[in-house]
Amino acid sequence: MLICLSASHKNATFDVLEKLSVAAGSSASNMVERHGPLSGAIIVATCNRFEAYLDLDEPFGVSPIPAIHAAIDAVSESTGVTASTLRETLDLVHGNGVAEHLFAVTSGLESVVVGEGEIAGQVRRSLEQARANGTTSPELERLFQRASQTSRGVKNRTGIGTAGRSLVRLSLELAESRVSDWASARVLLVGTGRYAGASLAALRDRGSENVRVYSPSGRATKFAASHGIEAVAAADFAREAALADLIVTCTTADHHVVDAEVLGRGRQQLGQAAASADDQPLRLCPIAPSPAPADTVFHQLIIDLGLPRNVDPDVTELAGVALLDLETIRIHAPLEELNATSEARALVTEAARAFTAVTSEQSLAPAVVALRSHVFEILEAEITRARSRDENSAETEAALRHLVGVLLHQPMVRSRELARNGDQDAFLAGLDAVFGLKVALPETSSVDL
Repeated sequence: MLICLSASHKNATFDVLEKLSVAAGSSASNMVERHGPLSGAIIVATCNRFEAYLDLDEPFGVSPIPAIHAAIDAVSESTGVTASTLRETLDLVHGNGVAEHLFAVTSGLESVVVGEGEIAGQVRRSLEQARANGTTSPELERLFQRASQTSRGVKNRTGIGTAGRSLVRLSLELAESRVSDWASARVLLVGTGRYAGASLAALRDRGSENVRVYSPSGRATKFAASHGIEAVAAADFAREAALADLIVTCTTADHHVVDAEVLGRGRQQLGQAAASADDQPLRLCPIAPSPAPADTVFHQLIIDLGLPRNVDPDVTELAGVALLDLETIRIHAPLEELNATSEARALVTEAARAFTAVTSEQSLAPAVVALRSHVFEILEAEITRARSRDENSAETEAALRHLVGVLLHQPMVRSRELARNGDQDAFLAGLDAVFGLKVALPETSSVDL
């Protein structure tokens, strides 16, 4: 049985999502170790989403509650979020609904900005991480590979990817009112991770020419060389941060990279340099001034795309600094209805039905087994009777077995067709009416966290 525990921008606070994303890597292994019947677990953690996909190796109809509780306890232990908070926050999807949910997520239909393209890559990397950690399973492999295929199909056939806007591009759109001239604005890119390349591409699309990069992990030189920009050394970071008109942070560091102390120290260095040169205080012009004291000479905008947060909110206590973080970007994101298309949803639903067809067919397995057992019991009885009268021959027995196989073929086909359409009861009623076979399928109960 497939299970998904989901926390997203739709049902969780930004603080909870931030905590969940920090220790996502160890959660999957912890889940599998805690609960033996869990044959696999894959964690998808993004800026606005934390999801655990579980493969429960239990017979059809067995309650998934013990596995869910084990998973919640594992996440709580890894992230520090209390189990009670997780139970209140996490949405549960299980059975056939898991495929449609993941396919919609991977296609960008559940994102803050519908149609954003980063999520497909994040889902793919989640599978790769699970493979590296040894926590995937054949069914989860099939699920995630099909999710990637569905995402590509949705993008190619509906254009949803071009209609939607990524978080990076949306954040820069929100910055438009504060940037009077992208070409002359001095930009500092902090981080070389998953959003860095997208951020740089989006900045260049707007005409940014004066871009530098700093990496807390020391990767700035390599990133700068491959992208044709200038790298900032650690010793120069504070000064460059204070000098920048626009700072875009997108690092996976688990601590604040930019804070009031860094900017204050950089401003002090600039002031000392200006004083020693007997120069006038530097005024940063490209960014339109925000409400600040009249004598403010720094007008800086900081866009924080990191999760956990790269920027300490205390930067806003400095004169002339404005902060745009993921939580603010989420508030300004367009409504889903403005971007999502019915065609994209239909493609996701169709793909999910195809994926779950095999599972649905298996739901009638007890009834199919009962029918085959009934028919073959009759066959064996007839063969035994023929043998007792010395009327049996190898040719006759082979012919009877072939006949039974032919007769069973159509009922087997119909069982799959009815199961795919969710009409298992029709097959069960037919068995009862024609053969007097009463088969009760295991019932799946509702699940509460």
